[in-house]
Amino acid sequence: MQNIFLVRNWLLLLFILGYLPVLAQTTDSAAVRPAVKKKPVITRTAADSSRPKARTAPVKKDSTRAALPAVARVKKDTTKLLKDTANLKTDSLALAAAPKKKPVSAYDLYLKKISQENVFLKPGKPRFADTNPIRPYRNMDWLIYLMAGVLLVLSVIRLAYRKYFSDLFRAFLNPTLSQRQLKDQLSQSPFPNMLLNIFFAIALGLYFYLVLYRQQVFPQAEPWLLIPGLIVMVAVVYGFKYIMLRFCGWLFGNSELADAYIFILYLINKILGVLLVPFLVIIAFCKPEIARTFLYISLFFIVLLIIYRYIRSYSLVRQYLSFSKLHFFLYLCAFEVAPVLILTKVLQNIWLTGNP
Repeated sequence: MQNIFLVRNWLLLLFILGYLPVLAQTTDSAAVRPAVKKKPVITRTAADSSRPKARTAPVKKDSTRAALPAVARVKKDTTKLLKDTANLKTDSLALAAAPKKKPVSAYDLYLKKISQENVFLKPGKPRFADTNPIRPYRNMDWLIYLMAGVLLVLSVIRLAYRKYFSDLFRAFLNPTLSQRQLKDQLSQSPFPNMLLNIFFAIALGLYFYLVLYRQQVFPQAEPWLLIPGLIVMVAVVYGFKYIMLRFCGWLFGNSELADAYIFILYLINKILGVLLVPFLVIIAFCKPEIARTFLYISLFFIVLLIIYRYIRSYSLVRQYLSFSKLHFFLYLCAFEVAPVLILTKVLQNIWLTGNP
């Protein structure tokens, strides 16, 4: 009996020890979540109804008020997070789209300096547009070779016929010498006489072209057509004059007078052709201001030689014939001025402009 009692006590002790954890868990859960006492459902019995109607218990206002701030806070945090994300995307896009700054070059610095120092580039100053017409560019390299050819021709004639050149200038500077003596001396060299006459036509035609080019009279005319045309015009004028003088001398029986006048005429022409060479070079290659100045100087020399030719011709003709000054003036208008004006007008209207 005593052994049975001891076994029962040990089993009871083990049962109690095993039940203690379950009791502790029950006590903690009961402390964490207290039991909510439910109000009894109030039923109202109507006098004429046999079944009672159940009424649900209302929700507490305190629990609703406690839940609303938590929901609003969650929404606010979500909105803020979305805004931060959008701002982060915008900043990243702006950072990616921002161009890299280029280094300032010396050219930009120079333009900035000019805009600060130049009066016409400062803001508020009046601006003036350039209204000058744009002229087409033309290659004028051929003019260098043309002038070099003119100088070469003159130098060859000068070196080949030294005595002719000396007699020519002696006859020009000494009008008191005998006309027959000068004519005999120069007639001994007919070939250089012809060469200098051709050179005079070339020099005067080229001079006319340079005058027209500097004054922009025919800016659209082609040089390879205009220059030969002017040279031919000079040759035609003086060839026509030579033929008319010969014909008049034969017609009126004064061939000796006609020969003397032709000698003086072509003597002045040869001197004029040689004198125009330095003016051709200056007018062709110098600046417009310098070229215009020497153009006026060359015109002065040309007029001076023409006056000298008429004075010398008048004194020569007075030795053979007696005539009035009016007749001499009519001769100048008919044989000197009129052919040049007519040929110039025809050349201008028909050949250059194409208007007959």
